[in-house]
Amino acid sequence: MPFQVTLVCSVVIPVYNGSTVITRCLDALANQTVTPDRYELLVVDDGSTDATAAVVEEWRLAHPHICLALLHQANAGPAAARNLGAKHANAPLLFFTDADCAPTPTWLEALAAPFTDPDVAGAKGAYVTEQRAAIPRFVQAEYEDRYDRMRGQLQIDFIDTYSAAYRRSIFLENKGFDPIFTTASVEDQEFSFRLAQKGYRLVFAPDARVSHLHDGDLGDYFRRKYYIGFWKALMIRWHPERMVQDSHTPQVLKVQIVLLAAIFGLATLALLGALWAPLTWSWVGVAVAILIFLATTLPFTLKLARRSPALAIVGPGMVMVRALALGSGYLNGTIHFAGTLPGAHQPVITGWQRLVKRSMDILGALVGLAISIPLVAVAALAIKLDSPGPVFFWQVRVGENGRSFRIIKLRTMSADAEEKLGNLVDITHLEEPVFKLKQDPRVTRVGRLLRRTSLDEAPQFYNVLRGDMSLVGPRPEEERIVQLYQDYHRRRLAVKPGMTGPMQVSGRGDLGFAERLQLELDYIEHYSLRRDLEILLRTFPAIFHGDGAH
Repeated sequence: MPFQVTLVCSVVIPVYNGSTVITRCLDALANQTVTPDRYELLVVDDGSTDATAAVVEEWRLAHPHICLALLHQANAGPAAARNLGAKHANAPLLFFTDADCAPTPTWLEALAAPFTDPDVAGAKGAYVTEQRAAIPRFVQAEYEDRYDRMRGQLQIDFIDTYSAAYRRSIFLENKGFDPIFTTASVEDQEFSFRLAQKGYRLVFAPDARVSHLHDGDLGDYFRRKYYIGFWKALMIRWHPERMVQDSHTPQVLKVQIVLLAAIFGLATLALLGALWAPLTWSWVGVAVAILIFLATTLPFTLKLARRSPALAIVGPGMVMVRALALGSGYLNGTIHFAGTLPGAHQPVITGWQRLVKRSMDILGALVGLAISIPLVAVAALAIKLDSPGPVFFWQVRVGENGRSFRIIKLRTMSADAEEKLGNLVDITHLEEPVFKLKQDPRVTRVGRLLRRTSLDEAPQFYNVLRGDMSLVGPRPEEERIVQLYQDYHRRRLAVKPGMTGPMQVSGRGDLGFAERLQLELDYIEHYSLRRDLEILLRTFPAIFHGDGAH
């Protein structure tokens, strides 16, 4: 391609029967503040049966200064279409938008800006709309409400492809979007969850805006939300942790779906009161559930009122439609996908295993704190008498999904240990993303004893109680080491780090990085609660023998 020497980004646009909208999208992309020699357009025709291909070809001939390639595939859905575009892309950054979107003139510039930070792997932009009808304005208000949640977050886990960007190398290494999602639904969410699970940094770029044609009527709105709920049932089976929380979905939305189900359930019981009189009292429950539901809509309704009184009036009704569509779609999807999990993805830890594991963590942390507090008190006195400095050592470590947290340990080194590290290890030139000094001169006399008995790690029961760590899992690593990880190393960030784990019962510090990684990945790939219990039981003999405790 004549432009590829200076290409910064490749813009992938999947289109299916979009002959009436694709020209608007392409015109907007041709009118960017970035010069045309810096980007290419890849339009992927997803088996259209209308004149889409002819319209795109005509546009290409009329704009010879724009580098555009038209790709074709049999109808397989937008996920497969985007993957095809990514394979043919020539630039280091992949940008995605949809055929019914018109990017604003600064879109390319704003979406590329976050990638000046080498740690950023993906970015999400925002919708705007020029539509003035009630339903499109309500849809826009929904998105604005979610953008408010994302603003100020240093890292997100949810990227929609209407305005999205990824580093092409990371996108391809992680196999792109899963083509099992054959309709526009949650394929973009699932991919961003996969990257977030590996600790990749994803960010919100609110100035990267595209003008969208939102749902025109209530039927379109309901259908879109229904299919999102339907496919989300599958996605949640792969990523059960996202049922609890993600950076995009308001928690109140889940409450509203449950409340609506309660309203329908109680109303059914109340109608059966014609057969058995006591059931008529269910109407009281219906009334209470409706009042609670309306109360949950109040903050959003007040936001709508600031936009338009008319929107505030229709707001609670639209929220109820949204809850009904998502809830019914999710219920149908749960039934449809019951049994064997389709696709290649499997959850690392299933929903019920997470619940049991967290219960074990809380109980174990409480017992551990009760037992260790007297020992920690004695150790604290010894640390103070042995060397100047604080009793506890706090350090930022990387936990589940790459989230940073502060780990607490009893101090085993001199107070200026961090300043001395540069004289002992060159972090930037490590052969492997790990280091362990067997004869570390920074370790104090008391520190050697604490490390030998692992008592220095007893305060981490506090981290377990907080939910930053688990009793069992891979050890938490420092941020500067995680920055050196390759993609397959990041798999160890898929679960919470542990106070003990497969490494601690198999040699600890005597293991090389490859051996340690193999043990930890095997633990993740073949996770079971039974294995957690076995590791816990093996931890005590490992501490007693002290092998690998440096």
